[in-house]
Amino acid sequence: MKKLAIHAAEDIRWEDVDKPEPAQGQIRLRVKYVGICGSDLHYYFHGANGEYTIREPLTPGHELSAVVDIDPSGRLAQGTPVVVHPARYGAEVAGLESRPHLRPGGDYLGSAAATPHRQGGAAEYLIVDEGMVRVLPDGLPLQRAALAEPLAVALHAVSLADRVAGGRVLVIGAGPIGLLVLAAAVRAGAQTVSASDVRNEALQRASSLGADELLLVGRDTIADETYDVVFECSGAPVALTQAVRATRRAGTIVQVGMLPNAEIAVNLAPMLAKELTLRGAFRFSSEIDDAVALLAESDRLDAVVTHVVSAQNSVEAFALARDSSLSSKVLLEF
Repeated sequence: MKKLAIHAAEDIRWEDVDKPEPAQGQIRLRVKYVGICGSDLHYYFHGANGEYTIREPLTPGHELSAVVDIDPSGRLAQGTPVVVHPARYGAEVAGLESRPHLRPGGDYLGSAAATPHRQGGAAEYLIVDEGMVRVLPDGLPLQRAALAEPLAVALHAVSLADRVAGGRVLVIGAGPIGLLVLAAAVRAGAQTVSASDVRNEALQRASSLGADELLLVGRDTIADETYDVVFECSGAPVALTQAVRATRRAGTIVQVGMLPNAEIAVNLAPMLAKELTLRGAFRFSSEIDDAVALLAESDRLDAVVTHVVSAQNSVEAFALARDSSLSSKVLLEF
């Protein structure tokens, strides 16, 4: 079988490896589509994602759809279409009963957070624990289903904010996650949803998903104290400063974009007088089930996927995924 492996910055290889065999309690999947995520881009272009540095070849990929190849238990027939919840949780911790994704000691597909690394799904075949598999409803195409993991991230982020329903919402950063957060906010009943980005192409995609107002960085001004909730999805420190200014008094900021693992210049002074709530959003817990159901309802989110590239052309795919003027979500096809 073939798999992708990142050996160092801008060194990704299409390698031959032995096909893995599932044990009891595991399932072997034939992978079909893998989405390129922001963390995958960091691993490929920089050799690290935040504080997590590649120390051995890493197969990326945690956004994937597949069909069952072998289920030793006999529960799932060969060819059953599925997606994968990419997390395995750590031991239970008091106070985190409803937030298992925050427990220390867990892992995530395609992550260099631990050594040995947790290898990801960018391979023709993948072994996962049977509890990680979610069977797709009839009629949900595998290509659209590959959005389940990032959509779950977006649904979780929206669930963390007060006053989305009936409120004025701003999404800063109209990349793939920002677009899905925007769609989730619209679905949650926001009165208006605005989108801000440095590229007009990204804003046009936001418009197709229901944005009421498009704000081009460098051209348009975001008025202070305008929004009840701001979702910062770009990961740019200057955008967090903008979010603090744009949020109304007693409003909420949800930090979704991955900020640099460094001392950064952010002006948080207005938080005090406005009594703002600043919350981080980290992955998700059970929202992947809601994401699958939402994707099965309609093809509305198909617009988030702009390119499907053969996995053996991964260098081209990663270059496309990096350029938001050309692409939104890029899928690798296996």
